[in-house]
Amino acid sequence: MEFVDRKKETERLTQILNGDSPCLVIIRGRRRLGKSTLIKHILTEGDIYYEADRTDASNQRDLLASIASHVFPDFDSVHYPTWEALFMAINYRVKKKLTLCLDEFPYMAKVSPELPSVIQKLLDDGKLKYNLVLCGSSQTMMYDLLYDEASPLYGHSDSDFKLNPIKLPYLGEALHLDAVETIEEYALWGGVPRYWVLREKSGDKDKALRDNVLSSQGILYEEPQRLFNDDMNDIVKISTIMSIIGKGATRLKEIASRCEEPATNLSRPIGKLIDLGYIERDIPFGESLKSTKRSLYRIADPFLSFHFRFVAPMRSFIELERYAPVDAILREQMSGHIGGWWEKICRDAVTGNVIDGIMYGEARRWWGSVMIDGKPQEVELDVVAESMDKKTILIGECKWTSSENARLLTEKLKKIAEHLSFTQDKDVVVKLFLKNSPEEPQGNHLLAEDIVKLY
Repeated sequence: MEFVDRKKETERLTQILNGDSPCLVIIRGRRRLGKSTLIKHILTEGDIYYEADRTDASNQRDLLASIASHVFPDFDSVHYPTWEALFMAINYRVKKKLTLCLDEFPYMAKVSPELPSVIQKLLDDGKLKYNLVLCGSSQTMMYDLLYDEASPLYGHSDSDFKLNPIKLPYLGEALHLDAVETIEEYALWGGVPRYWVLREKSGDKDKALRDNVLSSQGILYEEPQRLFNDDMNDIVKISTIMSIIGKGATRLKEIASRCEEPATNLSRPIGKLIDLGYIERDIPFGESLKSTKRSLYRIADPFLSFHFRFVAPMRSFIELERYAPVDAILREQMSGHIGGWWEKICRDAVTGNVIDGIMYGEARRWWGSVMIDGKPQEVELDVVAESMDKKTILIGECKWTSSENARLLTEKLKKIAEHLSFTQDKDVVVKLFLKNSPEEPQGNHLLAEDIVKLY
């Protein structure tokens, strides 16, 4: 697969490593995002790349010395009793610009808690002759290395590279998909490049799901547990919360009820999941994140959303290789799964973008009771955004179906808009976000290709 996106990260990291003086760089982000691939894309044959394992400190030093011997002949002919001795031995050998990358650094620090202090001492002495890159998939530990004031490396890093999932259009570029296919597959794999590679190797979407996700032998079958193991202690509670949300519980009270414990007990694990980017808190348009009590929770990653909606509930059938029930659920619910992500994709596309000459702020959902024709009606709006100049409100509906009547949808939204408090004294723009061209088009629809272009 082609090396897509990461252009800004590549340029910035290359610039820093080619600077006039040695530097410390920390690269962090969840597993499978391509941290190691980014590093290898930049390092030269004259640099040292070491990927740590879960063995003890002495063995890890021997392994690193063996790798270093490819740059410095006979470097592994002696045993280094401490990390400081090994780092200083490299320092003594350096005659030209060199970068030492310690990948999966959390494995090293777990068996050598003194390691951050050793690195701090090398940096504070000012004698280090090479760049040092620390990389790891434990988001919590890598963050604390940088920002915890108690950390020996606090304030010592020259740059913090936090890798996020790759944006939607690059999936289409990498797999050579059209816009509709890009959105459908993004709802399955998200922006994680390792998943894209596995998808490409399988040849088509259905085979990729069956081989990698919907099989007890699949490489991604236990993926959530691997992700949670990097950062969580109570895997059971975390997996339970994710499973409950994946099955459709979105309100804290409902999640707590299904967990059979008080909602107050969930604030810490839910907060942790939000910090790690695995779930997100959804609040209605126009309300404050700090003060509102009207919150919904949803899984923030497409792959994890798919897993906890389809894989976790069907595990017993998958283990027995009885796929008829699994296939039936996929046929019944897949469109709804993709449709939910289509809504999120459309909100993200509107946010901060110019549409028909108007720039909009953050787009959100809105839900609530509205008096229409003298009767209260429960209303849900997929997309609501206010223009940056506060003069215009965009209201949109998202449909991931084969055929829709644009006139009827537009009339419905306009009628609702007349009764919303936040549309008063504003210009209202009604937009339809559709999979296919509609019946009776009103000139106000955006299709998949239009949305992909907005990213």
